[in-house]
Amino acid sequence: MSRPSVQRSARIGLRVTPGAPRTRWIGPYGSRWKLAVSAPPERGRANEEVCAAVAAACGIPRDRVTLISGASSRDKTVEVEGVDPAAVRLALESAAAVP
Repeated sequence: MSRPSVQRSARIGLRVTPGAPRTRWIGPYGSRWKLAVSAPPERGRANEEVCAAVAAACGIPRDRVTLISGASSRDKTVEVEGVDPAAVRLALESAAAVP
């Protein structure tokens, strides 16, 4: 008997600061992760950079990260496909620790 395929995914809460001097992970922020992005908050540029930063931190292609909520807010939720929540947490911890 074969096991059914289980699709792994994780949802991450973020607090985003757009227009920063450079894109960088700051660290935990309550139940969310704080991320500064260099893109301005106009025409979706900051949202695109948020998704790219999450993908880079997790070592996955950009198309596996989707903005679920918060398109016009500093508080956002993204979904990461194909990575379990524990692996995402470890990836973000590692990304935030790099100066």
